[in-house]
Amino acid sequence: MEITNLTAQSMAKKIMTKELSPVEVVQSHLERIKQLNPKFNLFITIFEEEALKEAKGAEEELMKSGVRGPLHGIPLALKDLTPVTGRLTTFGSPIFKDHTAQSEPTIVKRIRDAGAIIIGKTNTPEFGHKGTTDNLLAGPAKNPWDSSRTAGGSSGGSAAAVASKCVPLAEGSDGGGSIRIPSSLNGIIGLKPTFGRVPFDSSPINRFGTTQPFVHYGPMARSTEDAALLLSVMEGYEPNDPYSVPVPESNLQQEMQLGVKGKKFAYTEDFGLYPYDPMILGPIEEAISILRDQGAIVEKIPFQFEMKLEELISFFNKMWFAGLASAYGSLYDRFPSQFSSSVSNMIEAGRKLSAVELRETEMKRTQVWNIIQKELNRFDAILSPVVGVTAFSHQIEGPDRINGKASAPISDWMMTQLYNCTGHPAISIPVGLAHSGLPVGLQAASKKFNDSLLLRIAHTIEIEKVFQFPNL
Repeated sequence: MEITNLTAQSMAKKIMTKELSPVEVVQSHLERIKQLNPKFNLFITIFEEEALKEAKGAEEELMKSGVRGPLHGIPLALKDLTPVTGRLTTFGSPIFKDHTAQSEPTIVKRIRDAGAIIIGKTNTPEFGHKGTTDNLLAGPAKNPWDSSRTAGGSSGGSAAAVASKCVPLAEGSDGGGSIRIPSSLNGIIGLKPTFGRVPFDSSPINRFGTTQPFVHYGPMARSTEDAALLLSVMEGYEPNDPYSVPVPESNLQQEMQLGVKGKKFAYTEDFGLYPYDPMILGPIEEAISILRDQGAIVEKIPFQFEMKLEELISFFNKMWFAGLASAYGSLYDRFPSQFSSSVSNMIEAGRKLSAVELRETEMKRTQVWNIIQKELNRFDAILSPVVGVTAFSHQIEGPDRINGKASAPISDWMMTQLYNCTGHPAISIPVGLAHSGLPVGLQAASKKFNDSLLLRIAHTIEIEKVFQFPNL
């Protein structure tokens, strides 16, 4: 039995019954990280000594009093935007290359309380500012399906670490697609929960900075069951987060088994906005056929947002640029050479925005909300591609042409930003490989707090179409 092939759920059961030791589990994953990280550049920091010490403590605790929680002894990776008290947290930036965090968000405490062992911090672009992963500290995260390709971003290291079986579970954060994009490109499950379901309280000096656009923490895993498990650990009300909301009591593991019979889904190839490579449609349509065979009604519908893609990207970028300028402008003034050109340009653009321009983005967001919610009032979920392409070279930020048409490399291939405007839950579900041999992801989004339906959709597809992972 190769331990790293197991799901987190399977590992947890074997640890609980003492078939496996937490030390064995952590050691096997550390060995795999040592083997693969030099090739794929998945981790910025590996906590080898600390993880082994915690694993020995978990073993002693298991023998004396049993498991601490549902993730007892399970290795887990955190994105290096997520601070961990007393541990190196770089945010993918040279300015923070020696930064030790003095606080940590609620999700880190909950993950530890559940018994998980944080094995390292994964590669992410500087301050998570784009949909690919490279930075001036660590270089690019590479795709385990093809090391010449991007892992996506900004949770690219987390997605690739899960896909390559260096960890069974990872945390990601998503402010424009940063969980779903790399999950799609690496062929894993990635869930952006309803805004407020999982507390986002990583910044003690700015509790109100997660709404323009909506930013979410969420689980990344190789199975739907594992994604549900990690979400159940992360979710729940936190009084120190002004946007945190109570989550109705539920058993996500049971609810995901309920299937999709009688559910009504809308399907769009492009939202009437985005370019896409027709190569991605084969696996997506196969997955839709599975949903239909299992009793769902899937109707292809047109979308009319009454704006061009350039308009959508423009107002979305204004929110991001203003946030970067506010958070990092003073550091940029002091250490301009420590910033990449792309972040520098974003900060400069953010400083030129007026307060009126920022308030105008609210009206554009309302347009997006009205259209999305109108369809979710008629359908149980909206299905679409996650991105319009498969993984491209890690040396570029995106394709400049898609299906023969000019495309903005930084943005036009991602069909994810809409749900960061609205806060609806959205998931990336692996549905197979394109003719290129690279993964394709199906995006599903539903009404707020209907996250369990997205897990049901994913599980229904997973049963009929076993998720594939690279042979490394």
